[in-house]
Amino acid sequence: MTHLEAFTAALAQDGFDAAIVANSVNQRYLSGFLYHDGYLVITKDAAYLLADFRYEEAARAKASSDFCVVRPAGGMLVEAAGLLTEHGCHRIAVEEATVTMAKLESMKKAFPACEIVPGASAILDRLRTVKSDREMEIIARAQGITDAAFEHILKFITPNMTEIDVALELEFFMRRSGADGAAFHTIAVSGKASSLPHGVPRNVKLEKGFFTMDFGACVDGYCSDMTRTVSIGSADEKMKHLYNTVLRAQTAAIDAAAEGVSCHALDKIARDIIEGAGYPGCFGHSLGHGVGMAVHESPRLAPSVNPSILLSRGHVVTVEPGIYVAETHGCRIEDMLGVREDGTVFNFTKSPKDLIELF
Repeated sequence: MTHLEAFTAALAQDGFDAAIVANSVNQRYLSGFLYHDGYLVITKDAAYLLADFRYEEAARAKASSDFCVVRPAGGMLVEAAGLLTEHGCHRIAVEEATVTMAKLESMKKAFPACEIVPGASAILDRLRTVKSDREMEIIARAQGITDAAFEHILKFITPNMTEIDVALELEFFMRRSGADGAAFHTIAVSGKASSLPHGVPRNVKLEKGFFTMDFGACVDGYCSDMTRTVSIGSADEKMKHLYNTVLRAQTAAIDAAAEGVSCHALDKIARDIIEGAGYPGCFGHSLGHGVGMAVHESPRLAPSVNPSILLSRGHVVTVEPGIYVAETHGCRIEDMLGVREDGTVFNFTKSPKDLIELF
């Protein structure tokens, strides 16, 4: 079943006559074509891709043949209204997670005979959470480039480089290696700045202490996500204890990952190890998150997650415990796991995790 077929079936099951899809990631998921400033109009028996002159030719060449490409003559929403009327649609699903209040009001005015109802985001989130083996193969290609970038940067780094230099080189390498681009803004923070989980690379030379790099490649629309922490200079005993605690927490969570295990329970395994090692309150984010066409998707591995949410076939998740001591240093280690269609769990990430000391 294609993504479009699965979405159309879910719309019908939830009592919708049609959906208007505006989010560019969801548009690519359903149509195979990445563009902006347009809509997908999906009814029970037809699918349309509305694109202006800038995207029309590319859409006809690259979009799924299941979609009829239309260049609106009188405006996007006017065209969409005509298609909804033509197909007798009355109850329309929209993306509640991304449609602005202003856009919603515009839709209500354009479709006065229709009931505009939230629900498309929830359906698409549910569908995107479950990856096929083919999708996992693409994610594996993205992670392969990410692993190669880490191997490259370890040989490339010099003491005179800045954090920005390292971040740019990681991104340049991934692009040169075939990635569409970086999956997200690269994190490369050293010294005291490593205590910032999402610190921004600075125009300063690499500082002694922990150096955390969080980066990933995007390939054919699918993301990878990996974090490695190394030491600039020799690590002292406190640093080694902190690093090995993070590694022990991550290893325990990875070893426990299996089809049917609670996402809440996996977080607790890692969190208990970190708390018990003398770092209360130093692991302030969730253990992990789903990865796919967006770098943050469902499911989440977190304390706040309902224990009934289980790791299941088709899930791709990160496992990324960390310890952050304010204004001192921090460390995070992150791999991506996948659960295949046969229920087996595997690790996409191949980069080494023993503490590496540079210079």
